[in-house]
Amino acid sequence: MDSLPNGNSAAASPPQNTTPAAAGGTTPFPKLTQLTEALKLEHQFLRVPFEHYKKTIRTNHRAVEKEITSVISNVADVSDSENFSKDDAVNHLTSLVSRLQGLKRKLEEGSRTEHLQAQKCRARLNHLESADAENLAEWNNTRVKRILVDYMLRMSYYETAEKLAESSNIQDLVDIEVFQEAKKVIDALQNKEVAPALAWCSDNKSRLKKSKSKFEFQLRLQEFIELVRGENNLRAITYARKYLAPWGATHMKELQRVMATLAFKSNTECTTYKALFEPKQWDFLVDQFKQEFCKLYGMTLEPLLNIYLQAGLSALNTPYCYEDDCTKEDPLSQESFRKLASPLPYSKQHHSKLVCYITKELMDTENPPQVLPNGYVYSTKALEEMAKKNNGKITCPRTGLMPSPLMLAYRALINNTVVLTCHQNSLVVYSRASWTL
Repeated sequence: MDSLPNGNSAAASPPQNTTPAAAGGTTPFPKLTQLTEALKLEHQFLRVPFEHYKKTIRTNHRAVEKEITSVISNVADVSDSENFSKDDAVNHLTSLVSRLQGLKRKLEEGSRTEHLQAQKCRARLNHLESADAENLAEWNNTRVKRILVDYMLRMSYYETAEKLAESSNIQDLVDIEVFQEAKKVIDALQNKEVAPALAWCSDNKSRLKKSKSKFEFQLRLQEFIELVRGENNLRAITYARKYLAPWGATHMKELQRVMATLAFKSNTECTTYKALFEPKQWDFLVDQFKQEFCKLYGMTLEPLLNIYLQAGLSALNTPYCYEDDCTKEDPLSQESFRKLASPLPYSKQHHSKLVCYITKELMDTENPPQVLPNGYVYSTKALEEMAKKNNGKITCPRTGLMPSPLMLAYRALINNTVVLTCHQNSLVVYSRASWTL
């Protein structure tokens, strides 16, 4: 996308009487500004596939190194050993050749996976480069679909997310594969199994260590708790010596607390230790995994849909939105939006705005407000339309009362607008031009 002139070059500046849109087809500045601000929010869009790509490369590299090291070691053993007969050596080398052929197949498969992920990164770059003010509406439509898919994946609506991505042809622009990887771990934790989560920690051990994550330690603690719950105390002690002791230098207090469950048992009534055996500990591990997973891939902890909604609600959030008489047209009259806006500060309003209760239109100098004797305020336009529809009658829509004609006439004199008077027990509206004292 071409950069805008910085304003310092006279040749780059159009004449003062020429609008940007008319100067040789130059893109209107408001649309370009909107597009630039939109692109600033696409950090996650590029980082997630890139992190997934790097992880695949690291995994393939480790597998190759491990296999090659093993093969070289076996070849050296055969060459140095004098006990191998010719036939044994041939058989041993044949098995090594088979292992190398298997490694070749793994490398080819890994290469295809890397190529597909590289294509996904390129597709996302091309998508961002295609953003233009001329196709901004279409680009924003695709963006909304991406945000919806992200929300569905985070809320575990995987099949719905896949169908939306497929029908919109945006498979390369969403992270379904990444979330499916997380789904396996989440499902296992919900079934009270820690093995897939521990395997995930092993695959990402270096990065988790850099971020000082406690997730693996918490998994080990939970596995120890389950052994104590099953009254396998000897296995629990052996497990603690092997897997929990290395964490003692940094997490001694938690370790001591968990080890005390050997004496208190799972049926204890002591609040401190009873909490360790509650089922909600597994829910805590699920939430902890989601946080670690998002940090690992550079994702936001909250769904993108919530973040964008909160950005809009922050401009509407006022104390009046939480009152009982809040208008239904206000999004914050709904409980779901109120929960999203609860952590947000109130919007700063420099000027008060009066909105008519009847027409929902702004009351200003062209449509001035009128105060009825009962204290309720309505716009002039709303009262005039009401009078036309009801043969000159005006009734307060909130209270159902008919204002006093004398008071309305007095207010009309002050406001210099319309006059209402009583005619055959009804209120009649006269325009200012036809009314004389």
